Amino acid sequence: MLKAQQFIGQALFYALVACTIGYLSSRPFYAGFPQDAAQIKLSFSHGAAHREACRKLSYQEIIKLKGSERRPSTCARQRMSVRAQLLLDGRTIYDAVLQPTGLWGDGPARTYQKFVVPAGRHTVEARMRDSGREQGFDYENRTMPDLRPGQSLAIDFRADSGGFTFR
Repeated sequence: MLKAQQFIGQALFYALVACTIGYLSSRPFYAGFPQDAAQIKLSFSHGAAHREACRKLSYQEIIKLKGSERRPSTCARQRMSVRAQLLLDGRTIYDAVLQPTGLWGDGPARTYQKFVVPAGRHTVEARMRDSGREQGFDYENRTMPDLRPGQSLAIDFRADSGGFTFR
């Protein structure tokens, strides 16, 4: 008799745990993203120009190098920083100076940013400067998407494709 009561008690306990887990898996309701908003994602990895131009080595400099290290020119490894801007309807929502990665500052500059924006028609402009110039931008692109609620606009950068792409 005692054995049967233990089994019934265990069954009731397991049923209570299962019901609690079932309830907590659907409540409280959590919305990770507002229902009436859209999202813009800016993501790229880009290696800017080198800080110093390559320099031709003289004959005497080449001779001083080891046989396996001889080359006609030498180039500094360090790259310039990248300035990136993102404008939404003429208002700046992202403006950053991205430093090159890597031990010697010779890797690409990287960013990944998300922006929650109201759904609707917007003017989105992406700009980037990756050279030594002080004013202006080397790459600029603009689009006018009509973002639906829950839609995501991805902005990527590919120098070999002409700059920013919007998808």
